[in-house]
Amino acid sequence: MRWQGRRESSNIEDRRGRGMGRTAGVGGIGMVIVLLVGIFFGVDLSPLLGPGGVVPTDSAPSGPNVVDDEQERFVAVVLGQTEDVWKPRFQAAGMQYSEPKLVLFNGQVPSACGLAQSAMGPFYCPNDQAVYLDMDFFRVMEEQLGSRGDFAKAYVIAHEVGHHVQDEQGILERMNAMRARSSERQSNEYSVRVELQADCYAGVWAHDSQEAFQLTDADIRSALDTAARIGDDALQRASQGYVVPDSFTHGTSQQRQEWFYRGFSSGDDAQCETGVR
Repeated sequence: MRWQGRRESSNIEDRRGRGMGRTAGVGGIGMVIVLLVGIFFGVDLSPLLGPGGVVPTDSAPSGPNVVDDEQERFVAVVLGQTEDVWKPRFQAAGMQYSEPKLVLFNGQVPSACGLAQSAMGPFYCPNDQAVYLDMDFFRVMEEQLGSRGDFAKAYVIAHEVGHHVQDEQGILERMNAMRARSSERQSNEYSVRVELQADCYAGVWAHDSQEAFQLTDADIRSALDTAARIGDDALQRASQGYVVPDSFTHGTSQQRQEWFYRGFSSGDDAQCETGVR
């Protein structure tokens, strides 16, 4: 993946160093399990990270876009490419695409969906149309999950932007209403459908980004490998030694790979129908 020198999105809000604090305590595989369980089960597990919860960082806000480093440039380029892909696709369908923000933070930061914390992992908040990302998650991907390569990181961002695409299409609102009047088991099934569609949308984005990023087979394999490592079944085996299919909220490793590749191979977002429309 060659991303250097490409257009950077201006929709980046850098809140790193604003003084909300960084979680303390558990290290190594314990931290990873806490992070992953938080990500894939939608619960705040930051109290498990150690006594005291957080430790202070800088006392004064740094303001948006103050930090100008390689990681931020990478994120800005990937976000810019999602804009370049989805805007014309929406226009071709007679719709207008509203570009999302991407908020960088460390530790924890307020969001319109509640307090964003590292233990929650990357997520999309429809209330303020923003993706929240603590870039320490990329280190966890590499060092603990063994998921390496720039395109693996790009896949994570593209997946979250996929949720924004769903929001723009009205899918998230409809599915949340359906989940609210469903049993826990049915609600989890709806959640899996939403997540797999976001994986497929990430694949569509990858299809349209092949020339821009000069993607190779190795790049696509890195995304597929990441999808396998963050399937519900893989994460449950890592955290508790067994799987509970009824509790799945994102899909199995095989499902996540299949839906990403469906979007990538077809380049057609109409092929991303998982039963959520």
